[in-house]
Amino acid sequence: MATFVLVHGAWHGGWCWVRVARLLRDAAHEVHTPTLTGLGDRAHLARPEIDLDTHVQDIISVLEAEELRNVVLVGHSYAGSVISGVAARAANRVSHLVYLDAFVPEAGKSLFDYAGPRAEAMREEARTNGDGWRIPPLPPERFGVSSQRDREWLTRRLVSQPLRTFEQPLAAGSGERLKRVYVYCSSPAMGPFDAFAERLREDRKWQYHELKTGHDAMISAPGDVAKILLGLVK
Repeated sequence: MATFVLVHGAWHGGWCWVRVARLLRDAAHEVHTPTLTGLGDRAHLARPEIDLDTHVQDIISVLEAEELRNVVLVGHSYAGSVISGVAARAANRVSHLVYLDAFVPEAGKSLFDYAGPRAEAMREEARTNGDGWRIPPLPPERFGVSSQRDREWLTRRLVSQPLRTFEQPLAAGSGERLKRVYVYCSSPAMGPFDAFAERLREDRKWQYHELKTGHDAMISAPGDVAKILLGLVK
């Protein structure tokens, strides 16, 4: 039995993994789908001070409280920064890092360092529609979700993202010994992750996969995501 910890991206919550988690559990594996502070079912805890370190500590606390070892740690989108931070501080509890259409930040860089003009647009959204400290969610269509039923589901559940989580740089760290996997969602490609896919596609230190689905692959292609994850622990 393997242990998976699935970390959602910006604006989402642990709820978004329900389909993938069911498939992994059906294969007799242990699955945790924590929600980051201020998001999902923990949206009532949102406050201006929440930053990347808060979310890194959220996941480290799960690993420690549940006494988890040899974890396959999966980060979607923004959570690529989160799992990178976890690897720097709790590598002894992790076996694999899986970046699902996610940012793979360098130490000392924030998510906004990779966002280009979108960074200022999001800051402006926070100023005008988010009380100066939170970024309203993108429309479901931006996540590559084509099903009307799924778009309605996302509309009901997506919440604002604390601005500082995108502004705080990733602290320096290690974790280089861990097995690393990149999963690129190419149809339609969201944009910010093209450069990571291009760089890692031929990197022998990484296992690379491409899925012909949209950014929220755990919703639009849960079977394909689960198949990749199960392949890591055979």
